Amino acid sequence: MARTRPDIDVPDLSGKLAVVTGASDGVGLALAGRLASAGAEVVMPVRNARKGEAAIATIKRKHPAAAVSLRELDLSSLASVAALGATLRGENRPLHILINNAGVMTPPDRQTTADGFELQLGTNHLGHFALVGHLLPLLRAGQARVTSQLSVAANQNAINWDDPNWERSYDGMRAYSHSKIAFGLFGLELDRRSRAGGWGITSNISHPGLAVTNLLSARPELGRAQDTLGRRVIGALGRRGILVGTPETAMLPALYAATSPDARGGLFYGPSGIGHLSGAPAEQTLYSRLRGKEDAARVWQLSETLMATSFASVSLGPAPENHRPGPTPGS
Repeated sequence: MARTRPDIDVPDLSGKLAVVTGASDGVGLALAGRLASAGAEVVMPVRNARKGEAAIATIKRKHPAAAVSLRELDLSSLASVAALGATLRGENRPLHILINNAGVMTPPDRQTTADGFELQLGTNHLGHFALVGHLLPLLRAGQARVTSQLSVAANQNAINWDDPNWERSYDGMRAYSHSKIAFGLFGLELDRRSRAGGWGITSNISHPGLAVTNLLSARPELGRAQDTLGRRVIGALGRRGILVGTPETAMLPALYAATSPDARGGLFYGPSGIGHLSGAPAEQTLYSRLRGKEDAARVWQLSETLMATSFASVSLGPAPENHRPGPTPGS
């Protein structure tokens, strides 16, 4: 007997404006499609316009009336993040949903962003940290819900406080965990600071479990000429329906966290199946690395130090042109 694929009911999102990063394929594309099918207008900031246009065509084939549009964004460039923020603030429309979904994973050799940060930290965490800052006035105006997408890797390894840019010793998987732990702590701290400051924003975090996506596929620009062993194993399990979801099921925890009236700020959502690797979305126990409020405040301060600016300054306007990261603490 065929198993029923998990799903959730999404409330009517007519009149809502949503932004989904990493929406040109995989989980992000599935998220954008479901939001649009529920009536939201969805902005898809992408690095590759050709892939973005193909993603919009995919959504419109399924949902001809979908209101979806592209903007340009490269999360590995703070100038690009600032430009998107300026564009959306210029449009002056309240934002109701922001899903921070984009990411890169385990380049075999250390790479850096346009601003000199280790690529995974700079893209997965710092780029989104800056994006939330640039969009803060619009998020406040829309009493928005912000959902930040983590990974099961946030339950492994630790933050490299002494060498956050992995300048002295690089390990791709440890650096990936480091970026996702930092990002999760930021998502939780954002909710605390919103409540304390009366910003009106609700922030929570999610993880997709395991699914067959392009995250571990061949990526020549990352120095990866072929699919990783992990990608091949996940693909084999997925074809047999064992412990692994699809992009359409793996996106459900973030979709639930971002849209359900029952989802709450400061909480963690993920799959409810065996090992929390697949299945219907549900609230999860926070990973041990995400429980420290002091660590969350420290990540916030570290992020501001690395970017040589304050979150409050970013939220008031574009980042200064040509600014470079500040000194690495402990170096």
